[in-house]
Amino acid sequence: MNQIQIVSAYWQLAAQLLPVIVCTGIGVYWGLTKKAYPAEFVSNLAISIATPSLVFYTLVSTHLDNALLSKVALAAVTLTVIMALVAAVLLKLLRLPVFFLLPCATFPNAGNLGLPMSQLAFGDDGLVIAVALFAIFSLVQHTLAVSVLVWANRRQSSTPTVKRSFPYAVALMGTSAMALKALAIPVPTPILNSAKMVGSLAVPMMLISLGYALSTIKQSSLGDGAKLALARMLTGLLSGLLLLWVFELPDLVGEVLVQQVLMPVAVVNYIYTQRFTPLGQTAASAVLISTVFFAVIAPVVLWWAHVGVHWFLSVAPLISR
Repeated sequence: MNQIQIVSAYWQLAAQLLPVIVCTGIGVYWGLTKKAYPAEFVSNLAISIATPSLVFYTLVSTHLDNALLSKVALAAVTLTVIMALVAAVLLKLLRLPVFFLLPCATFPNAGNLGLPMSQLAFGDDGLVIAVALFAIFSLVQHTLAVSVLVWANRRQSSTPTVKRSFPYAVALMGTSAMALKALAIPVPTPILNSAKMVGSLAVPMMLISLGYALSTIKQSSLGDGAKLALARMLTGLLSGLLLLWVFELPDLVGEVLVQQVLMPVAVVNYIYTQRFTPLGQTAASAVLISTVFFAVIAPVVLWWAHVGVHWFLSVAPLISR
């Protein structure tokens, strides 16, 4: 990809972000006009019904080859462990609550931002790999990562307003989808269409809730939000380099993985942090700051995924000597 193609891809990406801006803007407008916002209802609907349906549909409907899916899944699981460890160290150094904010610093926005960017940068082959990565990230993000938040809340927080229920539906739907995919059991079309329709509610509701939260952010939360955004971006950069250094991956797989982990804080992390911890505003600030920062450096990320990765692989053996 030359410089002209990178600039073109950047503007295409900006155009695809318009729905994200519109949905978030609706939430901002709702908050600024002081209209009543049913946060509890929206949160329950997004987490307990829409998100499990989205995870189920994404995993069942993907047309990935099981062999490729296995390779990408192994790399994704390894990458998740690396990112969690790096994020924990960075959060500790930045003096932020590690367990409350670990999912925010660990998981990138590999869905509504990462997928279109992968397709723009690497075409359909890259999108296939990105979908597999997103599926694994989603499964871990909606199960293990949430359990960390619930455990941390029970261990550290005495605030009675914090919700402590666990979204078992996500774990159940994700596990069921993986089993059906592995056993090649077809899902009836009416069920698949229903899951698609209900799942399509998840992202808009999350973005509207994020916009509403952004309109009510306290200035005191911006400092920690900036630190958390920094932790997320550094976690992606360092983890991607470490993965490339240690493991031999096919060129395209490595390029897509490196690009995906450089995405900003995922919106769903804000929803879970808001629901299960007292640091929802910090997470909302981090989503805003990291997304704006990413929008500025997106051409650099595109260049890094195509050119910088190969440069790093060429000099890595010299560094390790």
